[in-house]
Amino acid sequence: QVQLVESGGGSVQSGGSLRLSCAASGRYCMGWFRQAPGKEREGIAHIEIYGSSTYADSVKGRFTISQDNAKNTVYLQMNSLKPEDTSMYYCAAAQYIVFGGCSSYTYWGQGTPVTVSS
Repeated sequence: QVQLVESGGGSVQSGGSLRLSCAASGRYCMGWFRQAPGKEREGIAHIEIYGSSTYADSVKGRFTISQDNAKNTVYLQMNSLKPEDTSMYYCAAAQYIVFGGCSSYTYWGQGTPVTVSS
């Protein structure tokens, strides 16, 4: 059973920064998603097991995903936060398939809230 434990959410003023952490029980492809009330879930950052990362346009240039393989932990550094970044943030894990890349996200954390005030 894959376990994902998120931390680091909170409240910050517009322009501020937060860093989210997600500790996994193994090494996986990892992603960060967010979902605000009444809105669809949005995938915002993904990192493959060897470090290749991608970002949604909404966060590109402001958010950075990184991983510490020794700790099986993925981070999301969020800078220049805007009120529209207010959401519940979730990390997710996918199996890495040799010669196949990352599978679909199957495992999800419990979520951590981020509130950005103007």
